[in-house]
Amino acid sequence: MQQPNHLAAHEMMEVHELLNFKTICTAKAKAMDGLVTDRELKELMQLDLQQSLQALNNLQALLTRAQAQ
Repeated sequence: MQQPNHLAAHEMMEVHELLNFKTICTAKAKAMDGLVTDRELKELMQLDLQQSLQALNNLQALLTRAQAQ
């Protein structure tokens, strides 16, 4: 897939909103990790945490590329 050359102002705002949402999801998953005792639920939450961290990295990289141009 071709990488965008720039982001419009509204697109930057949307990426920031996604970044904030994923940050909150990540914080909540980390906080709940110690409280969960069910093995299956804990595995699902850990998978969600890994995916959220990857999404955060991707969103941050997108913002970095967009701001550099």
